[in-house]
Amino acid sequence: MARNSCLTRVAAGAALGGAIGGAVGVMYGTYSAVALKVPGLLKIRHVGQTTLGTAAVFGLFLGAGSLLHCGK
Repeated sequence: MARNSCLTRVAAGAALGGAIGGAVGVMYGTYSAVALKVPGLLKIRHVGQTTLGTAAVFGLFLGAGSLLHCGK
């Protein structure tokens, strides 16, 4: 049961990190697309790539942090 609890905490941490990273990625991607003057519909692609990348990084770090806290 301890493994299931730890796995649940890690999954919840990764999901929370992904959600926060997605929100930050949308804001930063939109700002950088406008600042870099990305043409036309490529703005959507730029925002999407930034959002997914930021969400993955935040999710990875929050999941790893949750995993480290499971050992205590």
